[in-house]
Amino acid sequence: MALGTIDRTPPPFFRQGPSALTKLLLFSALAIFLMAADTRWRMTAPLRSAVATALLPLQQALQVPLVLVDNGLSYLQGVKDAQGREAAARALLARQSERAARAEQLAAENERLRALLALQPQLQVKSVAAELLYEAGDPYSRRIFINRGARQGIVAGAPVVNEAGVLGQVTEVYPLSAVVTLLTDRDAAIPVLNTRTQQRGAAFGGAEGGTALELRFVAANADVQTGDALTTSGVDGVYPPGLPVARVARVERRSDAGFARIVLAPMMPMDNLRHMLVLEPLSVQMPPRPAEAASAPGAAKGAAKASAAGRPGRPASGEELSR
Repeated sequence: MALGTIDRTPPPFFRQGPSALTKLLLFSALAIFLMAADTRWRMTAPLRSAVATALLPLQQALQVPLVLVDNGLSYLQGVKDAQGREAAARALLARQSERAARAEQLAAENERLRALLALQPQLQVKSVAAELLYEAGDPYSRRIFINRGARQGIVAGAPVVNEAGVLGQVTEVYPLSAVVTLLTDRDAAIPVLNTRTQQRGAAFGGAEGGTALELRFVAANADVQTGDALTTSGVDGVYPPGLPVARVARVERRSDAGFARIVLAPMMPMDNLRHMLVLEPLSVQMPPRPAEAASAPGAAKGAAKASAAGRPGRPASGEELSR
């Protein structure tokens, strides 16, 4: 075979185009141009939008297994939580049923004992539902306005309560609204009973900057402990007995003082009020005083004190409650 007839061109595998450096420079310049053009003229925005639209069904299809797994785990966890809450609710219902049965037994026993002792039946307290309208504009008082007034049977001196306990007392009545002085007001006072020791006292508002109450005129060596629950004593003829009022938050005893400083925390925060009940004062249902008391010496003075303690627009003072 003649040497001139041999094909001296390299095979395709060994062929080399531009050098690697040339390719690097070319593609680098192209990338910089595309980035600059996209930043300035948004040239690739339609392309990205078209690609995203085309790939959306594929993305949703790929996410289906993950969504199914997440939903399955959430369902199983929800079933477990629901079963736990159901068990707790059943246990609570059982305890409440037991308490209700005991309460019915105690109520029946109480009625039998009262009938045996020929005592007067317990008074039935009427109530009117009310809702908060707005708070009084005076920053130095704790008073609120409610949407019930004289036309709904509200009278001055009526106690105001909610599901937690006593809130205050109606002090001013208008045809369609009324003013309620809260227990934490500096002019408020209420007779209380320590449920642990059965000791009576008088709680006054205005303590701790108008956020708490104070149990005054209690001896320094009195049996009062932190956490004691205080309820209404019912001796004032206004509040029904047994309503929760406050709990002892702090007791300060000083050797140089004859009385202890006892700070009370109300059962219900006075800043989160919305709905409440206005009760009828017990004095409306109580029998009148004997006529002999009117002719006794000092009856005029006692009547003046009683009228001052119960006149509309002001709660009874601490001295009146202590008497």
